[in-house]
Amino acid sequence: MIKIAKITGLSAEEAFASLAPVQLACCNWPEQYHYSPQVAFRMYHTGERLMLRFDVAERHTAAKVTKDNGEVWTDSCVEFFIAPDNSMYYNFETNCIGTVLLGAHKSRDEAEHASAEVLSHIGRETSLPKGEAIELAEGDNRWSLTLSIPPTALFKHDISDWSGVGARMNLYKCGDNLPVPHFLSWQPIDTPTPDFHRPEFFADVIFEE
Repeated sequence: MIKIAKITGLSAEEAFASLAPVQLACCNWPEQYHYSPQVAFRMYHTGERLMLRFDVAERHTAAKVTKDNGEVWTDSCVEFFIAPDNSMYYNFETNCIGTVLLGAHKSRDEAEHASAEVLSHIGRETSLPKGEAIELAEGDNRWSLTLSIPPTALFKHDISDWSGVGARMNLYKCGDNLPVPHFLSWQPIDTPTPDFHRPEFFADVIFEE
């Protein structure tokens, strides 16, 4: 069981600075997709908000999707999947300019997308110009993304505080349409081809009281 720290009374920058970065480095399909950008994340909660920061260094960066609930996984994208119980899981997928896709999934194909109202309460801060499309940048590209997620973003559940919530989760980095596609995960995934929609490979977590 992995504990997600509860931190209050600090700014987001101070709180993140107090946490050790966790590498997101499982390259599960090296024969097909060998490239591994450098990706780390840090996570804590305040009760009212789950705070998640990704730091990325990659060779190619693109962000063509500017409308929420679009195909952000085709861009430079980081993802957070969480299952508060065994009935369903949620996929928070965000490209490098802060465009979010959120769905409540019973399976990969059986899903309900979040409403604009739900999405409006998810905070997104990025080191790149937020909402501005990037056709393609090549080189030593580095960017950070911070999400601030209220418990109500789990819109098919009645959760009002992150404190004490038990769940299962995994995190990912992808870029399906980049010149060198890649598919990294935090927890290993044992499937023949890339598939992030596999809650059986999520890790158990508890959000501290």
